[in-house]
Amino acid sequence: MSTPIDLYYWPTPNGWKITIALEEMGLPYEIHYIDIGKGDQFEPDFLKIAPNNRMPAIVDHDGPGGAPISVFESGAILQYLGRKTAQFYPTDERARVAVDEWLFWQMGGLGPMAGQAHHFRQYAPEQVPYAIDRYTNEVNRLYGVMNKRLDGRDFLAGDYSIADMACIGWVKPYERQGQDLKDFPNLKAWFERMLARPAVAKGLEVGIEKREQLNLAADKDAQSVLFGQRAQ
Repeated sequence: MSTPIDLYYWPTPNGWKITIALEEMGLPYEIHYIDIGKGDQFEPDFLKIAPNNRMPAIVDHDGPGGAPISVFESGAILQYLGRKTAQFYPTDERARVAVDEWLFWQMGGLGPMAGQAHHFRQYAPEQVPYAIDRYTNEVNRLYGVMNKRLDGRDFLAGDYSIADMACIGWVKPYERQGQDLKDFPNLKAWFERMLARPAVAKGLEVGIEKREQLNLAADKDAQSVLFGQRAQ
């Protein structure tokens, strides 16, 4: 049995991408929790593998040439794992471009915009109507893009891929983003299709008890750590 991959993780949409991928790919892994509410992401040992002080990150002890490799940024991790296992990341160039398009769409659009919607709807110390409307409406637009893309398709890039794994965690808290999946029938069918996958369900459950213990909306110390970050 291969050495487990070390996964530096907290149960968030970005963290879920990697637990889902590892479960889908059948790779053994060991969880190292990075409590982002307590500032674990700033610890020197973690910064050696994740210089942007963000989780997730991995260390694969059986990396290229048999030597260890660390990878940070969730999209880069998904691509690496897809190449490593030759699963859910096609080698055909046209098919791979389609996966990359939707993976980068998530990284540059869905994730950041949904994250801002979460922030201003749930955590901002004061209500900023312009910001709430701005990001809620943008998430609505992005859901519409997904809904249109999924018309006649089961998955974003044709076959099930790392692009779908990247997106599911950001759609999961749709209500907190001010969205209703009934408005997006193709997206809703995809969402239900994704949650029905055993590996997706298992990946989403990793560390869920820790997520439930952190009431970020009420924990001012955690908010200070997360939202008051400055250059180190």
